[in-house]
Amino acid sequence: MQGKLATKSYNVWLCMVACTIMLWCGHLFAAEENDDASTESDSASAETSAEDKKAAEEAKAKAAQAKAAWDKFVPPPDDKYDWIQLTSDEWLKGELKVLYNFELEFDSDEMDLQKFDWEDVKQVRSSGYQSVRIEPADGVGEPTTAIGQLYIIANKVIITSGDQVLEFDRDRVVSIAKGSTKLADIWTGKLSLGINARSGNSDLVDSNVTFNARRRTAESRIIIDYAGNYSKAEGIETSNNHRLASHYDQFKTSKYFWRVVFGEYFRDRFKNINNQLTLGTGFGYHIIRTPKTEWEVSGGIGALYKQFVSVEVGQDSENTSPSLGLGTRYETDLTGWLEYFIDFSFQIVDQESGTYIHHFITTLESDLISDLDLDISFVWDRIQDPQPAENGAVPEKDDFQFIVGLGYEF
Repeated sequence: MQGKLATKSYNVWLCMVACTIMLWCGHLFAAEENDDASTESDSASAETSAEDKKAAEEAKAKAAQAKAAWDKFVPPPDDKYDWIQLTSDEWLKGELKVLYNFELEFDSDEMDLQKFDWEDVKQVRSSGYQSVRIEPADGVGEPTTAIGQLYIIANKVIITSGDQVLEFDRDRVVSIAKGSTKLADIWTGKLSLGINARSGNSDLVDSNVTFNARRRTAESRIIIDYAGNYSKAEGIETSNNHRLASHYDQFKTSKYFWRVVFGEYFRDRFKNINNQLTLGTGFGYHIIRTPKTEWEVSGGIGALYKQFVSVEVGQDSENTSPSLGLGTRYETDLTGWLEYFIDFSFQIVDQESGTYIHHFITTLESDLISDLDLDISFVWDRIQDPQPAENGAVPEKDDFQFIVGLGYEF
């Protein structure tokens, strides 16, 4: 009996040892599998991280390459449009009209005519020939004019014409204009019209027309101004006058200009002036020339011819007098859409022609839409010694006008 129990206990003990050995072997096998799986996972993760890093570096390199290419972008050769780049790095395509008084006029199909301060323009690339007025390098002598395809890059100006290449510093540029003779390239203008008509208890027609045209090249300019007024009340004409003035200037330096010839025609029967004509020559000087403000003075000598509507008995109906004339013009941009002008000129002549004659006009010009402006002007004309009419009536010395009109620039 005791032998059987000993045998059974021995068998149980063997089973327990065998189970223990099996469990231990299973644990070792599972641990090896887990270690292998972890090793494989870590290896796959490392490979994925390396690929992502490489892809990110490649993407970054491509972005840097694209940025570098964009920073170096220049417009392709263009035989139709001019290009300018602003200091903000923006490029504009259109037509370079003119550079005067440190202000560049540029016409874009989408944005119409735009004006930029010269200091805000970084590059210029012209499609056709431009006429460039250049100051001497040493500042001595008269400016010269070069015509060709224009490139301005930073502080360098390059003008090419065939095989000829001219290069100089940007600060020597006086003005730029089209190097062609087409009217549309060198002429600009503005027409302004004001009308006041009333009927009923009283009939009134009051109208005013002003016209300005400018022909500008790099070395010269022609200015033409016309102003006409007509009023009628209760069927009776109360005013009817016309003034046409023009002058031709040649730029000698960035400051001085020669007013080769100036002339003015004036007619006002209510002032006892049937015809009045002034011709002369003179010089001018720019006191201020900045992108925002221009102020010039001019003076000259000439002759004034005057024909009266009627005169007192014993007086001549015509008179010619030497004339000494002086004038000034001030123009400034108050804001981006508001401009202010003052134009004042006077002549000293003999007593028969009036002794002292002046014309003063000041205008506030406001941009409305596109090329349409609202103009508000005040005009003061004075003749110190008006010529009495045949009946002894003496015209008033002073005439004043306040004009509101709509102007169209072209």
